[in-house]
Order: sequence, then C-alpha cells, then structure tokens
Amino acid sequence: MNSALIPNLDRRQEHVPLPLRIENNAHTLALSAGQTHSLVILDNRELDRQCLAQCMAAQKADLQILAFGSIEEWKQKRDEYAPLAAILLNIGGKKVDEPAVSEQIRKLSSEFASTPLIVLADSDDFSQIVRALEYGAKGFIPASVSVSVCMELIALSVAGGIFVPASALFAMRHLLDSSNSTARPLSGIFTDRQAEVVEALRRGKANKIIAYELNLRESTVKVHVRNIMKKVKATNRTEVVFKLNDLFQSNLSGGLAAN
Repeated sequence: MNSALIPNLDRRQEHVPLPLRIENNAHTLALSAGQTHSLVILDNRELDRQCLAQCMAAQKADLQILAFGSIEEWKQKRDEYAPLAAILLNIGGKKVDEPAVSEQIRKLSSEFASTPLIVLADSDDFSQIVRALEYGAKGFIPASVSVSVCMELIALSVAGGIFVPASALFAMRHLLDSSNSTARPLSGIFTDRQAEVVEALRRGKANKIIAYELNLRESTVKVHVRNIMKKVKATNRTEVVFKLNDLFQSNLSGGLAAN
C-alpha cells in the first residue's frame, strides 16, 4: 500500500505530532527533533492502535509512537525508528491467563529483557495483574486511566519502576487481613505465646517438642498448657485439644461470615 499522510485534526493543541504515516499496515508517527526513543504499541485491532497512538503522541512529544499489529511487523523496519524504550501490549478485554496472551507476554518479556513490557487491559482484576507480573510484565495499566496518566506510568516503567493499580494493593491488603484472621482466629482469647502453644497442641505435639520449637523451658510450656486449659475449661490434654479445635472452627466460620 502506498504511503499516505493523514493531517492532524487540530494543530492548535500543544505537542501536536507530525502526520501519521501509514505504510504496509504499520502506523507510526514520523520522527521529529528531540525524539531519541520510541514506544511500540502492540494491538491486533487496527483502529484501536491508531487512535491510541495519536492520543499518546499528543501527550508525549519526546517519544516516537509506533503502533503495530505484532512485534514481527516492527522487526521488519526497526532500523528506521528510534531505539526502543518500552513496549505497550494492549490486550483489551482478553484475559492474561489465556494461552495465546500469556505466551505472548512470556515471549516478549524474555526476548526484550532489558526493555519494559507493560500490559494495558480493560480489567484491573487482581489475579490477572499478578499473573501478568509473573509472566514477565513490568507494569499493568487498566484502560480506565486517562491517556496522560498512562504516559506517566509508562515513563515510570522506563525509569525502572513497576506499576500496578491501587485496586491491586487494596486486594492484597484484604488477602493479608483475611490470612491473618484465619491464621490466628483465637488471638483475642490467648496471649501471643499461648496462641503459639495452642497451635502446637492442636497438632498433637508433646511438651518437649513445643519447648524446643518455641525456645522455652518445658516447665514454662506446662504453665502455658495449664492456663490454656483453664481458659477453655478443659480437665485433660485430650479435652483441651478437642475444645481448641472446636473454638478454632467456630471463630473461623464467624470470620468468614463477616467477610
């Protein structure tokens, strides 16, 4: 296909890029003075990548914006463009753990190890973000952010940072809180040391083993066991274990219901 120039709709806007050049199904913003590096947008949806490239170029005058359907298209003419600074993989509404998407992320992050790969997606699901990072991505940007924020986050990745949405941090906090409440559901009944002894008792460990693992005297462990028995109103070791397990299940069920 012959090259064609598409004029900008509004040249009054600041940082207006040079015309968009369309050649062999590749969309690139012509290199201008001061653009020493390039950003490659990968998206097999032609209209989406054209629109995104134009919007980004209007925000970032110091980057040459390149938009391709695949990394192979970029490779064919890579010598014509400024050195690669980052790759933005727009997966749209696809899932990160879809075989084709996960393989693409792994392949790109491995081949371009020194270049940050950032995933742009419609979703900000916590599990999808974690998987993207596990596969090698250096950032995950939800499509809900503005173009200007998106460009700032890309700059962060280029500088060596890793960005994830705030929603992911909130999800992580919720998981940590849930984990802590599950691991120590009886913390309001026993002291920290007693709680450790309780866990050992529930696992059927003898006093000598408990003393060794907690770095305590065996006599001290016996004192803790007696105090625990008093709190649960048990008369022997078997009964205390039974009541502790019962208390554990009750507290755990209550905690889950509250969530």
